[in-house]
Amino acid sequence: MAPSSLRTVLIFALVTALAAGCAARRGAPVVERAPAPKPAVPAKPAVVAKPAPRPAEARPELYTVRKGDTLYSIALDHGLDYRDLAAWNAIDNPAMIRLGQQLRLTAPPQKGALVAPLRTAPGVEGRPLGEAVEAPAAGAESVKTQPQAVRVPYSDKAYAQLAGVKPDPAQVARADPRPPAAREDGDENIDWAWPAGGKIVGAFSDGSTLKGIGIAGKMGQPVLASAAGRVIFSGTGIRGFGKLIVIKHNNTFLSVYGHNSELLVKEGQTVARGQKIAEMGDSDTDQVKLHFEIRRFGKPVDPIKLLPPA
Repeated sequence: MAPSSLRTVLIFALVTALAAGCAARRGAPVVERAPAPKPAVPAKPAVVAKPAPRPAEARPELYTVRKGDTLYSIALDHGLDYRDLAAWNAIDNPAMIRLGQQLRLTAPPQKGALVAPLRTAPGVEGRPLGEAVEAPAAGAESVKTQPQAVRVPYSDKAYAQLAGVKPDPAQVARADPRPPAAREDGDENIDWAWPAGGKIVGAFSDGSTLKGIGIAGKMGQPVLASAAGRVIFSGTGIRGFGKLIVIKHNNTFLSVYGHNSELLVKEGQTVARGQKIAEMGDSDTDQVKLHFEIRRFGKPVDPIKLLPPA
């Protein structure tokens, strides 16, 4: 074989061997794998914000006299003694409040200071029922108390409308006359006690005419003050309650005791928790029982929720 042909054969054999070697080294395809996932970290529980506490309900600072109002009804509907209301607003005659007049519902800034009404309007003094009344001037309106010795139907404004009662001038001149027994560290913190023992014959209901509870008992059975305070009403004349007592415990609460046979305390008197204030009866009702209410800022609340377990 010629040298040139032999060289050609060798070159071809070398190229073929190199190609086969490359194919042998290429091997299986490489598959890239993603890194193993990290263990899941449990999520922190969501923090649920507690709802902000509702601000304590409080009476407004001022009240504008409306048609049909009396000083007694305004005081009761806001949990106040009408004598305090008269003193804070320099009112000498409770029968003389005027339509549109603004009344202060809190004590004056300085103890003992009397503050004149913030706004006045012409008014006419209340007169007994049946007495002739001159027609008022055009455009003038008046607000009068209930006629004397008239039994009026029940309403939330009717408790303290004792006809013909005029405050003692000495009482009108004072300010913030609450006794120590009625001043407490917290107006919501009252140690309530049951006013009488007996079967509950009437439950609290917002839809009822008298918003309280009825406690059945025996004629003459003791009726006790449910908490310490000051008597702001003791008498009759409000239809539906018979012989009635209202006690003011602090700036927040009043308690009401109706249908008594005898009243043993007077207006302005300080009483202790558990003190006998009346005797159970059936005045203005069809059975011997005590009608008992607790009022918060002048509005009735369910006494069962505040009294200790029976």
